Amino acid sequence: MSYDWETYKVCIFGSGNWGSAIAKIVGKNVTMIEDFDTEVAWYVYEEIIEDRKLTDIINETHENVKYLPNQIIPENVIAIPDPVEAAKDANILIFVMPRKFIRQLCCALEGRINPNAIGCSLIKGFQSDKSGNIRQYSHLIAEKLKIQTAVVMGAGSAGEVADGNFSETTIGSVDREVGRILQVLIETPHFLTVVSNDADGVEICSALKNIVACGAGFLDALDHGNSTTAILIRLALIEMIDFVDVFFPDTKLSTFFQSCGIVNLISTCFGCQNRRISEAYIRSQKTLVKVEKDLLNGQKLLGAEISEQIYHMIVRTEAEERFPIFFIIHKIFTREAKPEQLLESMRNSHCAHFRFRHNLDW
Repeated sequence: MSYDWETYKVCIFGSGNWGSAIAKIVGKNVTMIEDFDTEVAWYVYEEIIEDRKLTDIINETHENVKYLPNQIIPENVIAIPDPVEAAKDANILIFVMPRKFIRQLCCALEGRINPNAIGCSLIKGFQSDKSGNIRQYSHLIAEKLKIQTAVVMGAGSAGEVADGNFSETTIGSVDREVGRILQVLIETPHFLTVVSNDADGVEICSALKNIVACGAGFLDALDHGNSTTAILIRLALIEMIDFVDVFFPDTKLSTFFQSCGIVNLISTCFGCQNRRISEAYIRSQKTLVKVEKDLLNGQKLLGAEISEQIYHMIVRTEAEERFPIFFIIHKIFTREAKPEQLLESMRNSHCAHFRFRHNLDW
């Protein structure tokens, strides 16, 4: 399919911190690239902030005061509370919203968008079906909207990216032309991009690392040092590679050495929400639901959710000994195992490398 439109019109779905950071980058870039419409439509879920609509605040002050304060959004980015209205005339659709709302959004957009549009997902995690099988959110978007959907996944926080700190990300697209278009759209001198045709690998890497970050939080709660965390990262990276080799064999080993892989894994284990909340969970002795309510306003911890999904796949295939780190992290979340048992699982993971992975194509 050719995407050689006269003008590329962008619509962004999602107004959290990452949606706001992407809106800031895209809003600036489209004014400097001849092929892009200079106005960016931004679907913002309507909320009332001090008796004012959030969309009105953004359009008047050019700041998302709730989710990314003290960052100026370009004036050409227009906040719109209706997703169908926002998507009108757009041929590049960027999805940066909470995963629990994506199916509902796709249902609202189905049959109401440009049929030749490009999709781009920054949504991390998996969907599970009734049989316990998992699939990526980019697949859901592509299936529901019948559009080519790429992914953007990498290291760095929304605040750091919005501040212009040196960061990088990986664009996963099976279509080289789609990858090129998205690279032009989101790359800046401080936000580097690499395009990979291993779209599934890019998305899966970025999901699995959240489990490992939870393990890093457990180690912090046990007052272990950075060396222990570094060992966890090394062993878990091998488990990640092996897991993908077993369950998603068409992915590429080289993907793990992009920003979506090892870089994302390292940064997440030393400074993300999954690590912080997991540490608090162990130290508090509260239930995970209570910790989520206290620290995440009731939202589900992504790493714990993915850990449960992967756990069921491991049990169903009787692969507990092959993936001891992934297996025990879920057990710790359910209080069926003590956090100290993670160390034993790390020892077992080291042994599993020689028992199960000698045939990996390194």
